[in-house]
Amino acid sequence: MQWKIMRWFPVWLAGVMLFVAACSPQLKPPADGGVPASTSGTAYPAASVPGSTAYPVASEAFPTATQGLPTATQSPTASPLAPVSENVTAFPDPRAFTWQTVASGLERPTDLAGAGEGRLLVLEQPGRVRLIVNGGLQAAPFLDITDRVGSQGNEQGLLGIALHPQFAENGFFYLDYTNRAGATVISRFQTLADGTRADPASEKILLTIDQPYANHNGGSLAFGPDGMLYIGTGDGGSAGDPQGNGQKLTTLLGKLLRIDVNGGDPYAIPADNPFADGQQGRKEIWAYGLRNPWRFSFDRLTGDLWIADVGQNAWEEINFQSAGAPGGVNYGWNFREGAHPYRGEPPAGLSLTDPVAEYPHPEGCSVTGGFVYRGEKLPEFFGIYLYGDYCNGRVWGLLRQPDGSWQSQLLFETGTYLSSFGEDVSGELYLLDQRSGSVLTLTRK
Repeated sequence: MQWKIMRWFPVWLAGVMLFVAACSPQLKPPADGGVPASTSGTAYPAASVPGSTAYPVASEAFPTATQGLPTATQSPTASPLAPVSENVTAFPDPRAFTWQTVASGLERPTDLAGAGEGRLLVLEQPGRVRLIVNGGLQAAPFLDITDRVGSQGNEQGLLGIALHPQFAENGFFYLDYTNRAGATVISRFQTLADGTRADPASEKILLTIDQPYANHNGGSLAFGPDGMLYIGTGDGGSAGDPQGNGQKLTTLLGKLLRIDVNGGDPYAIPADNPFADGQQGRKEIWAYGLRNPWRFSFDRLTGDLWIADVGQNAWEEINFQSAGAPGGVNYGWNFREGAHPYRGEPPAGLSLTDPVAEYPHPEGCSVTGGFVYRGEKLPEFFGIYLYGDYCNGRVWGLLRQPDGSWQSQLLFETGTYLSSFGEDVSGELYLLDQRSGSVLTLTRK
């Protein structure tokens, strides 16, 4: 997870900033508990939307600030996409909508999953899963594994959750957490029959990944429309990927992994994984060249994959893969940060895929990926991908037009420490504020 310390924090954090500002996010809110207040009417540029091309590309000029909330910016036309007829083609007026608090009282919330009508599971970084029922936070934890979770580092702890596609029948859910030794653990747990809690003793560890540093632990989990479990891993930490893990195919770090949790014990390798034979890379790898993917998601209608990858110190990015596209995509880190050269020259013939949207620092400092809205309450957002920034709580919308062009626009100034977005079983969207320990939902005023 990547939430970098903002440059205006108190002087006593300066020593920490020497290490963190270039490489490590601030997962816990700073001691002063505050985010710089946004100013109404302040000009901010819309997120840039470069095209997806193979390296190298000519450097591009990105938009500068415009008056008030920025208007949409549009990239050069990409390859045509078969349109979903219900998708909107323009952004709604954000002044007609707001993020309303659903529940509060959580300790450093990191992720959310819909677990049935009116039921939300929310992760707390120290190692608890909390249950919200119809807006009420239940007093007893749904699951408490604080005894095995290490959360001393800002990017460590209980980080990600994914419910099995047959969760209603089998009660299986999967967690990504940092253990007491600092390694990433992917485990399966099972809900008890009463549905009010899970059994800590039901843990089945699927995968353990050693971490060379305490930052860039990744942490996102999601089941794809293919029924496979996808796992986002950071590059191992420090600054600039000193071990070259993003491009190294012999490690699981800096990758998007894909495993079959139903086909083996503890899992099987899908036959169509790009390195399934293990000859040229680790069998679990689906995509690589990632720095610290903090929240990826699948469009529940189209199956398209969206990956937000936290930048080093200049660019935050959103990556996209169409449903049905093969694995093996290289998103460029650390040859590139966003759509821009970062370090070294890639080998001849190596194709690097640029993001479909990015934004520069200081318009934000740590991207938080979200979801394509597919709910029923707000048809004005249908088909819009919402994403944000941890450091200032801004929320952007990203929309692909029927001709394949991308449009991005700043929509909301939430003032939150936006640690994660979430989606319930109906497709309604939520965000988590780590500063206040609250869950908010997007609603009409």
